[in-house]
Amino acid sequence: MALHDENVVWHDHPVSREDREGQHGHQGAVLWFTGLSGSGKSTVAGALEQVLHRLGASTYLLDGDNVRHGLCRDLGFSDDDRRENIRRVGEVAKLMVDAGLLVLTAFISPHRAERDMVREMLGEGRFIEVFVDTPLAICEARDPKGLYKKARAGELRNFTGIDSVYEAPERADLHLDGEQLVTHLTAQILDLLRQRDIIKP
Repeated sequence: MALHDENVVWHDHPVSREDREGQHGHQGAVLWFTGLSGSGKSTVAGALEQVLHRLGASTYLLDGDNVRHGLCRDLGFSDDDRRENIRRVGEVAKLMVDAGLLVLTAFISPHRAERDMVREMLGEGRFIEVFVDTPLAICEARDPKGLYKKARAGELRNFTGIDSVYEAPERADLHLDGEQLVTHLTAQILDLLRQRDIIKP
């Protein structure tokens, strides 16, 4: 039986986010990587996490496929299910930011409305939208999971970029050229994190 709203009360913790951030030595924030399948989101996010780890940052990478193995295993790929998938991820990321972590997420998240929802959920300065902009033709040529091939053959429905729309960010905090070297892309993100005082120079 679901609880009524009035019976659910938010509890403040005796240890604050600022306390946790002080212990970690950096601010908590979400780096939200978005782009087509095969754009390089997971690759760049993974490479960035390795660099941040070496720098002593406390991080966690939320990967789209991994989340669908557990937290979102009951969801499909309809627009409604995609929206709920992103909402759940946003709520988890928000808790992780409250823990003072640098959270990296790699989700296609094709709709602007859902990405804006998470931005509002996180609050000013805590959500950094990173658009990995890679042409469809390049993504399709890479096709690491063979998904584009299946989509073109009609074996996979609601596939972003083929028969489902991808709405590119209009105000991404960082617009990356997905055809550049990963090391160059991670350097650009580190520069932004330092400029915003999220991590120390």
